[in-house]
Amino acid sequence: MKTVRFFNIPLILFLIVGFLQSNGFAQEYVRWQLPQGAIARLGKGKINEVKYSPDGNTIAVASSIGIWLYNAHTGAELALMTGHTRNVYCIAFSPDGQTLASGRSDSTIRLWDIQTRRRKATLAGHRSRVRAVAFSPDGDTLASTGADDTVRLWSLRLRRLKKMLIGHTDVGRTVAFSPDGKVLASGSEDSTIRLWDAYTGQPLKTVTGHKRAVTSIAFSSDGQTFVSGCDDSTIGVWDTRTGEQLQHLLGHTWYIASVAFLPDGETLVSAGWDNVIHLWNPYTGKLLRKLAEHTGPVISVASSPQAEMIVSGSHDGTIRLWDTQTWEAKNTIAGHTGDVKAVAFSPDGRTLASGDGNA
Repeated sequence: MKTVRFFNIPLILFLIVGFLQSNGFAQEYVRWQLPQGAIARLGKGKINEVKYSPDGNTIAVASSIGIWLYNAHTGAELALMTGHTRNVYCIAFSPDGQTLASGRSDSTIRLWDIQTRRRKATLAGHRSRVRAVAFSPDGDTLASTGADDTVRLWSLRLRRLKKMLIGHTDVGRTVAFSPDGKVLASGSEDSTIRLWDAYTGQPLKTVTGHKRAVTSIAFSSDGQTFVSGCDDSTIGVWDTRTGEQLQHLLGHTWYIASVAFLPDGETLVSAGWDNVIHLWNPYTGKLLRKLAEHTGPVISVASSPQAEMIVSGSHDGTIRLWDTQTWEAKNTIAGHTGDVKAVAFSPDGRTLASGDGNA
């Protein structure tokens, strides 16, 4: 069974606070042994993504059954939102936290009202599985991409398609808005990154240099730079305005699963299928440190909002918390029985959610 776990993180202590897990599709719960630090073990169906609401009060879990909403402080189940006919692959909260977007393998996107927990709209147009969704910083536009090779911009006010962006020649894997909302970056299995005017949908640049699927994109806090992780085991650092490659980061020996800037904007963290986490200065290209304690591919990584620690999830079934001052592993949390596909900190940095890939 796929599970989601919550961990309370007061300072550097990891205290047990709770207890629960569902049994199959039923709504009843059974007691379950938890690893130290776990608030609750929750989750039903096949879990794909875990997201906190901007205010930190709600956590959404995308699964094969639907979208589960939980109280992020207690782990109490709030709702199951269904409506898709197939697996929910990706989710995203709007900046104001009032709307949740979900993309699914039935080619649709659903918009959900978090207060009423009811569906607000269905956005139809993709011809195959929706792989990624992202809200613009102002919350007016939703971007999506998927297995039909297209990128789409949706008006959330009108709840309809604004623009279909054509250019990629293979499956879309990721989309990300620049912090000012002016540029949309999309990464594809065609090995390219495309930059688009986020308002008009006009193509700005086609960024080449990778040799395989682009799996992850992250913008710097000032939006002048973005980074990309690729299945060719490399990381690109790019100028947003010109599309010029600033750095080509080599060090991983297998797929890059995730890239993210730390809140200081000066450090980049990358997670790889080579079991290693790398810390980089993305502007000089210098490798700062390698964290190599996982015994399986590292497929998820996140920074606490205050940048005091990062968390990593791995195919080895463990979560590791790393002190960003010493880069020592402060805690290793075992208890997941499958690959830890998703990790996320609450906005206040005191709670962590993780989702595993146990069937």
